[in-house]
Amino acid sequence: MRPKQITLSDIAQKLNVSTVTVSKALRDHPDISPETKKAVKKISEELGYSPNFMARNLSSRKSNMIGVVLPKIAQHFFSSIIEHIYDFAFANNYEIILTVSQENAERQVKHVQTLLSMRVDGMIISISQDTKDLEIFEIVKSRQIPLVFMDRIPDIDGVNKVRVDDYGGAYKAIEHAIKIGYKNIAHFSGNLDINIGRERLNGYKAALKDNGIKINPDWIVKGDFGEKSGYDSFMKLYHENKLPDLIFTVTYPVALGVYAAAQEVGMRIPDDIDVICFGDAMTQSFLSPPLSCINQPTKEIADNSMQVLLDNIHNKEDFQAKEIVIDTNLILRGTCIGNLSKTNSRKAKLTS
Repeated sequence: MRPKQITLSDIAQKLNVSTVTVSKALRDHPDISPETKKAVKKISEELGYSPNFMARNLSSRKSNMIGVVLPKIAQHFFSSIIEHIYDFAFANNYEIILTVSQENAERQVKHVQTLLSMRVDGMIISISQDTKDLEIFEIVKSRQIPLVFMDRIPDIDGVNKVRVDDYGGAYKAIEHAIKIGYKNIAHFSGNLDINIGRERLNGYKAALKDNGIKINPDWIVKGDFGEKSGYDSFMKLYHENKLPDLIFTVTYPVALGVYAAAQEVGMRIPDDIDVICFGDAMTQSFLSPPLSCINQPTKEIADNSMQVLLDNIHNKEDFQAKEIVIDTNLILRGTCIGNLSKTNSRKAKLTS
């Protein structure tokens, strides 16, 4: 037999007060005295009361729930983002409903539909890399549900957007590499249908052009944002005997694929070939050698996304959509710190 669900009426009857008084006390409403709040909370704990969020949602039209849709959480960037989002939400009395698309656009649509049915107060979304159809996001927008696109952003007007300066960060990495003597620089790019893939490629190209270095199309290898893409891209150039002196990867996972491929063919980083990536992770310091990168400040990204969303939730009528662009910084570790005359070493590896 299922145990009886404790209701507000049960608590009210126990204290001989109205259900409205109990409801307000549990929400720390200023109309209720501290003594009554204390008594209500004490009885609710004794009876084992759990609030019915869906019922509260229907009655108040506010759920205090925020839906989050991410493409991955097994990567440091997104796992760090969600931790900071949880911290910000908790401090502001909001619950987070986390969904993960696993880079699948169909799952992404289902997740957004689920969040709509749960009547979340707002959403933070980073789109999957195979996103083509934007209809579901237009539906969210048409229902006037506050929405923030974070990091990976579709081409939709009139919505909030929070991202880093992908173009500027890529430019910064390549400019640094050129200053320390590199000219033969490849880029393992991500999906160019996604803004981060396009902008990081554009920053790479612009830095080469501005420094008088001709762009070699063979050294722009298009892939996605994962480890296998880095591995496959490296092997492609290796077998074609077209490896550069330095590889700039679109993400940290792509750089991990490069590390694995280089080790497999017996090439040493940075002696035989050098690497720098876009995106930081706690584990990068433990690689051999530690990996230099363009850092994306995950706390700043998460905090800005949450703050913009809450501002939008609390001021729907007069709110104007915002776009926030966050600067990046270069972190130098054990790669891309000096051009170590690699050409002869690499040729020896390829011909051995």
